[in-house]
Amino acid sequence: MKIRTIIVEDEPLAREGLKSYVREIDSLELCATCENALEANEVLKIEKPDLMFLDIQMPKITGIDFLKSLQTPPMVILTTAYPNYALQGFELDVVDYLVKPYPFDRFLKAVNKAKDLFQLRQNPKENPIQKEAIFVKVDNILKRVLLQDIIYIEGMENYVAIHTKEGRLITLMTMKSMEENLPTDRFLRIHKTYIISKNHVKGIEGNEIDMGKTKVPMSRNRRNEIIDELIGR
Repeated sequence: MKIRTIIVEDEPLAREGLKSYVREIDSLELCATCENALEANEVLKIEKPDLMFLDIQMPKITGIDFLKSLQTPPMVILTTAYPNYALQGFELDVVDYLVKPYPFDRFLKAVNKAKDLFQLRQNPKENPIQKEAIFVKVDNILKRVLLQDIIYIEGMENYVAIHTKEGRLITLMTMKSMEENLPTDRFLRIHKTYIISKNHVKGIEGNEIDMGKTKVPMSRNRRNEIIDELIGR
């Protein structure tokens, strides 16, 4: 199944370059090209693409603001001449971020990410993607945190503290959002304020779970369910 693709780019040369790149990839089907976000808004309703290459600097409305306005956007790969928009892009769950001028191999890497995500959405059970890291904003810096390094996560009102092998990272995020970003086969929410890594559990004592250097409480009402999840019935 081909990935239906549209290009939203106001610069003619950049638009033509993207078109030539897209045509080189057998798994992509170019269904439309647009010069601005207003034109793209109408095309999205008709074509319903799977993937959108979206330029950021465009007249009337930027690519970022256009993406924020969409209730159910397709997969998005942002394109721009300015790298300082990367953080906003990742906060909007874009697939990738291409800084102009980008070579074909970098373009192909972004397309492969979209292809993996597309396959997962089509066949979520048959095509699992092993997520190895998450990005979190810490002191205005977007940090990559390896999942294998996370020991447990602690909720603190509108913030969460990510306890890793290297120390603690604090980021503005709800526990619900954090939970949704973590694979359920590796992490388990055991309390309204705690998510643990199953791989770092050292033992269970009463209503607490030993995570090595510290013990964290589990919900009393879910104690049996949590133990079943950790050690099997």
